[in-house]
Amino acid sequence: MRSWQRGVGRGLLLALFGLLPGCAGKGFWLFHPKGAVAKSEWHTTILDFSIMGAVVLVAGSLVVWFLWRYRRGCRPRNYDPTFTASKIIELLIWGVPLMIVGFLSYSSVTGVLATNPYNPLAVKRAVGHQQAVHEAFSRRADPAAIDTVSPAGAKVRPIPIDVITTDWQWVFIYPREGLATVDSLVVPVHTPIHFRLTSATVVNDFFIPELVGEIDIMPGMRTKQTMIAGKTGFYHGFSADFSGGGFSWMGFKTHVMSMRRFHLWVARVKALPTRLTAARFSRLAQPTINLAEKPRYFSGVEKGLFDHVIEQVLAGRVYRTPLRMTEKMTRPMKVKLVK
Repeated sequence: MRSWQRGVGRGLLLALFGLLPGCAGKGFWLFHPKGAVAKSEWHTTILDFSIMGAVVLVAGSLVVWFLWRYRRGCRPRNYDPTFTASKIIELLIWGVPLMIVGFLSYSSVTGVLATNPYNPLAVKRAVGHQQAVHEAFSRRADPAAIDTVSPAGAKVRPIPIDVITTDWQWVFIYPREGLATVDSLVVPVHTPIHFRLTSATVVNDFFIPELVGEIDIMPGMRTKQTMIAGKTGFYHGFSADFSGGGFSWMGFKTHVMSMRRFHLWVARVKALPTRLTAARFSRLAQPTINLAEKPRYFSGVEKGLFDHVIEQVLAGRVYRTPLRMTEKMTRPMKVKLVK
């Protein structure tokens, strides 16, 4: 076997082994969406990649065919000096690209509408599907009540959650439940989650690859995001925008559970004695590489804290990062771990 053939074989083998971890479901989070928005994004990505891959494959194959067919030394081909145009060729070189661009434009528009952070159609479809399933089970349980069951009876009430980023922690406030968490997001399955997001320091990106796409979080501004999880479990969330020395540790655990377990979790947190006030948030927002106190829970939250943080940023409030946390990061990390 020639050396170049052996090299190609080894390269393909290495590529195969590189793809095997994705089969285990660990890592490659984008390849395993568990939320309606993430699934819609993944579907659009696969569709666009497949179409463009087909275009590249066809174009590359034609180039190789022309090079082989008209190479030097091959038998002469017919030459027609009177040839000026071909309707078939014109139709192919103009019609096919226009159809591809039109289809990609349509898929892009539908993909954007499905994942629009402020009103994603993917979440509406997921809620509609859950209502249809509820109606079907209700009719099966009581056929006599077929005329009395309506999808509105299964309407799921969205849960609002306020998200505030600091250097380098995540604060999640549940206004309706009146509690807050740090570096821990807990939500019920099959329930729309409406996020309001802001930053107390610098720009960050809110990203849970398996559930929802990333969105910028900017200081002094309010951003929105919506998601719905289709399966219980633990998912990894993090900031996708570099924000300083503690960026690598700025992650949070997302726990998706049943609605019954979610209510039990709320009751447990509400029984705690801690409360998140504006003064306590000011201490919490100081630059911290949090490795020892993850997560933290607060049974109460000062009313209007989210808006207060935005007003403080607009007024010029700054949480300065000590040099020891940028130039010599190992020391504060070790101190935090010892504590």
